[in-house]
Amino acid sequence: MVIWAAGGHLRACFPDESRAAFALIVEPPNPFRTKAARAAWIDRRLAELYPETPVPLDHRDAYTLLIAVLLSAQCTDKRVNLVTPQLWAVADTPRAMATVPVARIQEIIRPCGLSPQKAKAIAGLSRLLLERHGGQVPRTFEELEALPGVGHKTASVVMAQAFGVPAFPVDTHIHRLAQRWQLSDGRNVEQTEADLKKLFPREHWNRLHLRIIFYGREHCTARGCDGTGCEICRTLFPRRRRAVRVKK
Repeated sequence: MVIWAAGGHLRACFPDESRAAFALIVEPPNPFRTKAARAAWIDRRLAELYPETPVPLDHRDAYTLLIAVLLSAQCTDKRVNLVTPQLWAVADTPRAMATVPVARIQEIIRPCGLSPQKAKAIAGLSRLLLERHGGQVPRTFEELEALPGVGHKTASVVMAQAFGVPAFPVDTHIHRLAQRWQLSDGRNVEQTEADLKKLFPREHWNRLHLRIIFYGREHCTARGCDGTGCEICRTLFPRRRRAVRVKK
């Protein structure tokens, strides 16, 4: 019997058996077969790619960040950053914003889309901040999510980036990549958030969620990568040949 390695496989041949050969195929071990292994490598690789994690939305304080995140719903950060300087020039505190007519707010923020709803929410939350919180942005999820136009994702961004509280806001990029990297089944964004929180160290959440967003925008885009093209997808799933169908 002769044994040799070929293409990463082991082959055993028995020459005394009239051309018959027995091939023993031993697959090389897959270092990324578990979610935990994939998550650990992703965490390290993204930290190498994005050592700095600036908040994409321009802001001055917790209040302006809150308003910017609210405006970013179904709108790009780039467009929000073009609009907010005009809004801050009119009012950049809850007290000042509460005196601005809703129609005026709507006129300014119209390029961000959904301007009627967003303008009412901005005016309403500014009044509530004055009435209930002394003009300050509250520091709890419960209080933030009680404000008009503020959902869990918006509250998570404010808690993480304004107050440094560990949170894992899940946007469309994170929801998409978590499925492509088989970290979550993508049933809904709530499940994706829960799955990612279990996989990554709590102290990494605030920077990691931004790193995933940066990577999703730059490399693993909605159209530019189908789960087989970018570096991380190729590294984790080198034998993947079919596009990954992502749940929204």
